[in-house]
Amino acid sequence: MTQQFGKFTASELYCPKCKVSQPVRERLLLVLPSGELHEFVCSNCATSLGKRTVTGPAVAAPIGKTPARPAPQRKLLR
Repeated sequence: MTQQFGKFTASELYCPKCKVSQPVRERLLLVLPSGELHEFVCSNCATSLGKRTVTGPAVAAPIGKTPARPAPQRKLLR
């Protein structure tokens, strides 16, 4: 059986405050080593309606950045 759906994202969710299904916005809450934590918020009243974790490959160090060099040692004159 082949995979039919890759990723789901909610466009509307039921809002208990508005008492009706409302469009939602997705906000990034945290960037974790295991993935990103997103929150779904009602577009009308800004009530939090749910969360989802997006997992992906581990974040690597930026390419082209060189590590900082230690400061040169200075001799003390007496």
